Amino acid sequence: MALSGGVGGAKLVAGLADVLGPDQLSVVTNTADDFTHLGLHISPDLDTVIYTLAGVADPDKGWGLADESWHFMQALARLDGETWFNLGDRDLATHILRTQMLAGGMPLGAVTAALSEKFGVGPTILPMSDDPVRTMVTTDMGELSFQQYFVREQCRPKVRRIRFEGCEAARPVPEILALLADPDLAAIVICPSNPLLSIDPILSVAGMRGALKAAAAPVIAVSPLIGGKAVKGPTAKMMQELDIPVTAAAVAAHYGDLLDGFVLDTVDAASEGEIAATGTAVSTTNTLMTSREAKQDLARHILERINPGF
Repeated sequence: MALSGGVGGAKLVAGLADVLGPDQLSVVTNTADDFTHLGLHISPDLDTVIYTLAGVADPDKGWGLADESWHFMQALARLDGETWFNLGDRDLATHILRTQMLAGGMPLGAVTAALSEKFGVGPTILPMSDDPVRTMVTTDMGELSFQQYFVREQCRPKVRRIRFEGCEAARPVPEILALLADPDLAAIVICPSNPLLSIDPILSVAGMRGALKAAAAPVIAVSPLIGGKAVKGPTAKMMQELDIPVTAAAVAAHYGDLLDGFVLDTVDAASEGEIAATGTAVSTTNTLMTSREAKQDLARHILERINPGF
């Protein structure tokens, strides 16, 4: 099982999918980034994982579809519509179909399974919950929804606090709890997604963290930082603004006793002793996934260390 946000997590998910058989991988995906825009239910992280595994994601952006066109957005701009969130012409089909299925009474998990099948995705993609959870970011501009902060404001405002609206009432989709209770589950991999915006929402769902801790499988996280910098996104900026040291060791400490293992980039090998002193097994390797082979190599590194316990 893998826990993933969007672009960064999807890269490792793709590597795991290549190394494992399609029936050996389930991906629990953050849905606190979801929002309604132009009347459509948008699920950015779910779509990024689905598109990546289907081999149709934009290879440069990491999100959206390859060979996309933008006639809809151009027409919307001419009509003075909201254009701060880009929706590609082909990508619109996914959002429209999802919105229709949800309006027809299908839960998000069933909708995700149907879309995954239509895109020919083998691994099981699971939203963290069928219930709505929304990331709200308190900033020096006031409280913003995640997409307002991340896309409209381009992460410029200074972050003061993050909360997950609806997390207390939300429950994990039943398939997640069944997987975590399965004695044959080999490992739980926390992908190198933003711990504050992508993984914390998953852990915030009522009962999720307890179920992860109770699972017999080891929980292994991959650092999203390399040399104190994030490969993509505002992870380092947000950690600094929230007075969290911008280090791989601080990420491991953030996950705390949930972890059995932690994977560092070789650049951060000096942090190995600090993390190991907490009782978490540590391993170092190249975590920069710039090619399909690099994704596969990182996946193999993780999987090869499950049985010996690093």
